[in-house]
Amino acid sequence: MPTLGSKELVALLAYLLEAKSVLIPEIAYPTYKVGALLAKAEVIEVGIDAHTWPDRADLAWINSPSNPTGRVHSKAELEAALTWVRKSGATLASDECYLPFTNGIQAHSILEIANGDNRSILALHSLSKRSNMAGYRGAFVAGDSKLIARLLEIRKHMGMMLALPIQNSMAIALSDHSHVEMQAGKYQTRRVVLAKALIEAGFKIEFSEAGLYIWCSRDESDWQSVAWFADLGILVTPGSFYGVKGDRFVRIALTASDENISCAASRIFEAIKHDK
Repeated sequence: MPTLGSKELVALLAYLLEAKSVLIPEIAYPTYKVGALLAKAEVIEVGIDAHTWPDRADLAWINSPSNPTGRVHSKAELEAALTWVRKSGATLASDECYLPFTNGIQAHSILEIANGDNRSILALHSLSKRSNMAGYRGAFVAGDSKLIARLLEIRKHMGMMLALPIQNSMAIALSDHSHVEMQAGKYQTRRVVLAKALIEAGFKIEFSEAGLYIWCSRDESDWQSVAWFADLGILVTPGSFYGVKGDRFVRIALTASDENISCAASRIFEAIKHDK
């Protein structure tokens, strides 16, 4: 089902499915929590390992590669999540918007793990990330045919249909992978440039192998790190935006131009020299 952006569906899914309890990763994209709160559902933060999840819930979110950490779920971790769904009777929503950017790491869609048995699972994909089409608000959800049919029926009355010209542009973008590989190469080059400067400045980079971000810490308050970067004219996001466990991390986006990424790295190196 084509959707008017993936953020919009993330925010609405708990409401559309009438979920009363929602599991979200303990470090996660904030809209999972906001969507659950909009639905007046109980929000339960959980770790990656589905063996530790509560026995029951209505909806569970997973995100691989993760925003903000760039962590990629292993096949075993996805299998455990799928097993949990089969036992709990919940819906599993897999946010796979960053799946095209794994930098050679083996990553799997939940649809691949399900091997054709898509009961109770939904996979969300976005052209915003894959094809740099953020302004188009083009995305889609695939999975359980009964759940998709339910969402389509509700949307007939809610509106938010995706315009046909946008759907056509999505079809063209999805038919080509060369531009995705080119963009992935740019993100990786920027990652290498910025990571070198961050490590020199005393930051420890955690995960961050995939996706569009660097997740790092200097073992200080996230806002202290934010202020340090701000003094250099560099904007980063405090890790606490993504959960309490992120309060000593910052997320740095690799979506700026090559020139600006290089400029940021240069400013960091200059600050190191000054500190010495």
